[in-house]
Amino acid sequence: MDSLIFLVKQKKLEVYGFVIMPNHIHVIWSGSKMNGKEKPFASFTKFTGHRFLSELRKTDEGLLARFKTDLLNRNYLFSQTNALAKKIHDRKMLEQKLDYIHLNPLQPHWNLVSDPNDYYFSSCSFYEQEDKKFDWLTHYMDAI
Repeated sequence: MDSLIFLVKQKKLEVYGFVIMPNHIHVIWSGSKMNGKEKPFASFTKFTGHRFLSELRKTDEGLLARFKTDLLNRNYLFSQTNALAKKIHDRKMLEQKLDYIHLNPLQPHWNLVSDPNDYYFSSCSFYEQEDKKFDWLTHYMDAI
């Protein structure tokens, strides 16, 4: 979340919704202002990769070894190189995607919470309960 918050505060992107799951993330965002020489997506993955590397070096070298790669330009790889990005064309599609990501923690194979508003790493409560803990989010109705 630190990376998303940073990029929002730098006005490089607007985030409309997200959920951070144990092994993946869904984000609905817009904006492609360069962050120096990088697009926001590259900045996001670079920042989170460095954060994972730092944390795992301190706490779990065994887990860190699972991210080792033979790529010439890096030693570890924490994100997929072919992220599944989809362009959202209209309000209906955006609302469908928001519903999907907000319900993700309730999927039977995750079963993380019984109410999507209770999952901390999600924008669900921002929309459903007007929760202000994620004041860096942009309500999608303000962007349409």
